[in-house]
Amino acid sequence: MNRTPPKTQAALLEAMQERTVSFAGVTHQLPRPFFVLATQNPLEQAGTYPLPEAQLDRFLLHVRVDYPTEAEERAILAQTTGAPLSDPPRVMGAQEVLALQAMARQVHLSADLLAWITRLVRATRPGDAAAPAEVTTYVRFGAGPRAGQSLVLAAKARALLRGRLAATREDIAALAAPVIRHRLLLAFAAEAEGRSADEVIAAVLRATSPPSA
Repeated sequence: MNRTPPKTQAALLEAMQERTVSFAGVTHQLPRPFFVLATQNPLEQAGTYPLPEAQLDRFLLHVRVDYPTEAEERAILAQTTGAPLSDPPRVMGAQEVLALQAMARQVHLSADLLAWITRLVRATRPGDAAAPAEVTTYVRFGAGPRAGQSLVLAAKARALLRGRLAATREDIAALAAPVIRHRLLLAFAAEAEGRSADEVIAAVLRATSPPSA
């Protein structure tokens, strides 16, 4: 994605936000379900363009993928250096995906947990009274309301994947970093001192007490 010029990125932003593509004055609806998966090399940046903050904000999660385990790496080598494998079996159709997306929205989230998510997101903003010292020192701009929306939906989806019809504090805490890390604009002090967005988010979680139950 970040090897495309800004004009192309602007077109992709329309697709991610509006689920439409406009060409020659005509707007086309994208098929459902529609989502974007993108990878980013954490080391090599030559020949790339930085993604605009508005576009980063449209990604639900920023998941960091570490090196595979020895067993996983051995499986990768075996599967990618031999004869081509058969096509993977289809396990779900479009309508089933849409039904599960709708079901995830029906998962219960208590008012106390909703208030906690609100406080967590607001505490990432340097001007907020509840922001910890790490935010004030290392963050230029904190997460916006879309981060809260994403954290609610991601927590509900995690609960559903684990066979529960109610989200918990553990769901929220587990997804706080993947939801928020790409929505923080760090200050120069963070780069100078080697501080990461995840460290800031950990400080926000420590400083923002969850509900007791």
